Formats: sequence, C-alpha cells, structure tokens
Amino acid sequence: MALNPNLYGNGMPVAFVNEMFVLIRDGVEFEVDKIPGAPGGMGKAKGKIYLSNVRMVFVADKPTNNFIAFDMPLLYVHGEKFNQPIFHCNNISGLVEPVVPDDQHRALYSTHTFKILFKEGGCGTFVPLFFNLIKSVRQYNQQFGGPTEPRAPDPLRAAQTPVDEMMRHAYVDPNDPTRIFLQQPNSESQLRRRTYNPQTE
Repeated sequence: MALNPNLYGNGMPVAFVNEMFVLIRDGVEFEVDKIPGAPGGMGKAKGKIYLSNVRMVFVADKPTNNFIAFDMPLLYVHGEKFNQPIFHCNNISGLVEPVVPDDQHRALYSTHTFKILFKEGGCGTFVPLFFNLIKSVRQYNQQFGGPTEPRAPDPLRAAQTPVDEMMRHAYVDPNDPTRIFLQQPNSESQLRRRTYNPQTE
C-alpha cells in the first residue's frame, strides 16, 4: 500500500509502465486503519475506486486529515472477502501489506485492514471483476515469480498479467454504477511511473 499516490488534477492516478485501468467505481465508502494523522489512525472517506491490472486505488471526493488517496498493489492484498450483511450494505474487506522502501526495514511497517462499502447501487460488475483479477494476478505471479524470493514480490510484476480476455467477457450488471474502461483514459501527460519508490520518480 501507499498513502496518497501520485494523481493528476482530475483525480486519476498516474499510471505505471504497462498498467491498464480496468474500471472505475463511484459512490463507495472506504475504510483503512493505521493512517498517520487520522483520528484513531482510521482513514475513512467517500469517493471512487480505480482498479487496474496492477493495483486498486481509492481516491477521496473530499480529502481529510492528509488522507487523499490510498494505493493497494493487487499482489499485496490477501484475506479478501465479499460480505453481504443483513442490515448494512454489501462490502469487500481484506488486508493489504505495505510497500516497504528498499532502504527501510519491513518490521517498521504493519499490515493494513481495509473495507470497501458499496453505498450507491449494486456491485454485480465490480465484485466478479475484482476477484477474477486478483486470481489472475496471483496465478501469474506463482507461474513466473516463484516462492523463493527473499523479499516481497515487485508489485509491478502484476502488469504482465493478461487481462484482455477477462475484460471481453465481463458481465455488466445494470444496477452497478461501475464503469469499465473500453480504452485507456487519456492522461494529462505521457509520463508513466516505473517504481513505487518515490526517490526514483
């Protein structure tokens, strides 16, 4: 994860090399713990989720307490679960590991708990695409990464995951306001990030 990733003026995340945006979902509420400066360490806001072949990025509609956006590499997400409570809205909960800078020790960073609450409309498009994409990213990582790496896998390895076929056969739920990217959005710049480490941007 990375707190407040680079965004364009319109709120769109600055893409990585080979990153393809799959969808955008408005009208969600996002909760994540262990946010510096947030009351009780809990970051909570309404906004939108961008899902790509590399990561999921929440962007707040109204940033508060230094909480503008939150970036979750798909390879670092685990324990994800779709919840359908009787008295509350459907949601996805899970855990995400931090992206640790190369010059820092892993013990200084702890795992975050997150929740995406679908407050406006259904989630019949978002949920299957999210779980299929996570599954594809993990399969690709196991096939080409191997479990013998001493460090966490490079989160950008997920950019090599083939997602075209999955997108062609995606089911679109008319009750779900999720918008699928049929072509990549025009960015304000052709500059693309090459690493999660800020010092080399």
